Amino acid sequence: MSKLMYTLLILGIATFANAQCENWVDNGTEDEASTAHSIYRTALKTEDYATAFENWQKAYDLAPAADGKRDYHMTDGAKLYMQKHKESTDDAEKKEYAAKVVELYDQAVDCYRAKSISLKCGDTDECINQRISYLRGRQGYDMYYSLNSPYSKNYEVLQEAVTLGGNDVEYIVFDPLAKIAVYQYQKGKLGKAQALAVYQSLEKIAEHNIENNADYGSYFEQAWKASKVHYSPVESEIFDCEFFKNKLRPEYDANPDDKDVIKKVLAKLKAQGCTESDELVKELDGKWKTYAAAANAQMLSDDKENNPAKYAKKLRQEGDFEGAISYYEKAIGKETDNVKKASYLLSVAKIQYSKFKKYSDARNNAREAAKLRPNWGDPYITIGDMYGSSARGCGDDWAVRLAIIAAMEKYEYAKSIDPAAAEEAQSRLNKYYTSLPEKQEGFMRKVQPGQSVKVPCWIGETVKVRFK
Repeated sequence: MSKLMYTLLILGIATFANAQCENWVDNGTEDEASTAHSIYRTALKTEDYATAFENWQKAYDLAPAADGKRDYHMTDGAKLYMQKHKESTDDAEKKEYAAKVVELYDQAVDCYRAKSISLKCGDTDECINQRISYLRGRQGYDMYYSLNSPYSKNYEVLQEAVTLGGNDVEYIVFDPLAKIAVYQYQKGKLGKAQALAVYQSLEKIAEHNIENNADYGSYFEQAWKASKVHYSPVESEIFDCEFFKNKLRPEYDANPDDKDVIKKVLAKLKAQGCTESDELVKELDGKWKTYAAAANAQMLSDDKENNPAKYAKKLRQEGDFEGAISYYEKAIGKETDNVKKASYLLSVAKIQYSKFKKYSDARNNAREAAKLRPNWGDPYITIGDMYGSSARGCGDDWAVRLAIIAAMEKYEYAKSIDPAAAEEAQSRLNKYYTSLPEKQEGFMRKVQPGQSVKVPCWIGETVKVRFK
């Protein structure tokens, strides 16, 4: 900064102090100003606001800083304009009065910074900062609850109160500051780090006062509880693992064997970035796995008795096909719904032919399934699959070709009775058209197109011969 700019700055501060922070001792208006001061102060106590305002205006105009030892003419002026704001029904007037309240608080702060008002505790930075913190706290409170001030300005005022006051800031700043910080964060006007910093500063102040402030500790405790509630909607976004460990640990400690609490706390900690190596996570995870294993065992036991079809499906997925058939058969014996029973029968059929090559038994079960659920194409597709997969075991090339025709007839039938099975059936048919017998081979055997011929081997069905 140049010498000229510095000189101008000092002159500006001095000019401000002289004009806005004058006191009646220095400017020779003590008699008139102190008289108006006494009258308005008395009227203010009795809520005679008209008399109070008239005489306050005189006292303020003569000596904004009163006797230079107090800020009454500014803070009382703010109270009087607050009253005007409260009583007015005109929006323009209310806006004017609100601006005047803010202006008077700002003036008082500026006078303390210029050291134009002396304090009993002296003119040290610590002493002045404490008073400014008090004024900013009251100002911010009024701006939020009464004046409907812009949040950006309100936030700055409340933040200054907290920054300058530290542990000595008034508890009244907690609620409005927390609400504004969360709102501004949600609207993208305050960063995550800033919103988190507000929370942490309020937490530190609250903890100190709850423990050390005999007179107001309970008020800080109540204010802090309310502030934490305001942060609830965004806590998952701005807080880390440690925050949630501290928050959820008491609930877990109070219910260390409650499975719902264990599940909830473990899920939340993992969601908030707590690693598998974290001691609390390991403890919770171990308990949850023990519970889950016991619960799964119980569910399996219950399924064996009450839901054999579900247990059969599990065994099938695990590769225990004999066990799966056994439990499907139990399910078939208990089931009264034909659609479900047909599904279980077909499941047995598919296992029998695909895993154990028990084609006859598998076909019988597929046919039973088809009887229980008319116009269902899946059993016929399954039978067709059996014929196709076992065709090579039916004998010579001619017998194999006849087995393919048998499979194709099942696919065609499935397609004709069940539109839902048509696409799957057709895809299989497409694979087999090239496997039909040659005309020459049929002529050599004196077999004509459309002639009925019996398929050898286990299939044993009669098919109508067709050629490529």
